[in-house]
Amino acid sequence: MQLKFIYIYDALCTWCYGFSPVIKAVRDKYKDVFEFEILSGGMITGTRTGPVSVVYPTFKDDYKQVEELTGIDFGEAFLHELDKGSMIFDSERPSIALSVFKLAMPQRVFDFIYDLQQSIFYEGKDPNSDELYRYHAVNFGIDPDQFIYNMHLEQFKQDAYYEFALARQLQVNNYPAAFIQSSDNHFFMVARGFATLETMELRIDNVLKELEAKQ
Repeated sequence: MQLKFIYIYDALCTWCYGFSPVIKAVRDKYKDVFEFEILSGGMITGTRTGPVSVVYPTFKDDYKQVEELTGIDFGEAFLHELDKGSMIFDSERPSIALSVFKLAMPQRVFDFIYDLQQSIFYEGKDPNSDELYRYHAVNFGIDPDQFIYNMHLEQFKQDAYYEFALARQLQVNNYPAAFIQSSDNHFFMVARGFATLETMELRIDNVLKELEAKQ
């Protein structure tokens, strides 16, 4: 099998937001080496969902650390929503949206999750609103009515929950996470939490050298 790079993220994960420029750079550098796949982790689902002030009470302190370590900025619009504390955090809808987008335009998936997190964490857009996904569908040249229709189909919800199950199988409980898959049951973890581009390149190149030495 071709080597696969598996990136596990969650649209509501602040560290994934900070990691997004890194993962885009990794994809650009290694696009001829790996088949790239993105999975939604389902970080906030079921009984863990609710207003951000309830499900993530330390958010106001934690986001500053993300900014300091990653260089990413959280927008004033999002910080205003954070102050209100009423934005509902639930990973289900953005995960379903990713499943729908994969079918519509698989070659642009990394761009989609980057833009989606910009909308949430910089522009303060509601991750549960149809309007957010209509906007991104139009932005990528996809029929927005069809996109929203698909988001309400059971099959794409099932696809999202299947990805959550795959993330659990890989024992991912911190995001972002990334693996190199060299065979059906052989995985190398190259990220658990935020890492710089230089660190990612070093880890990836070490795995590639190890695999080459085994041939």
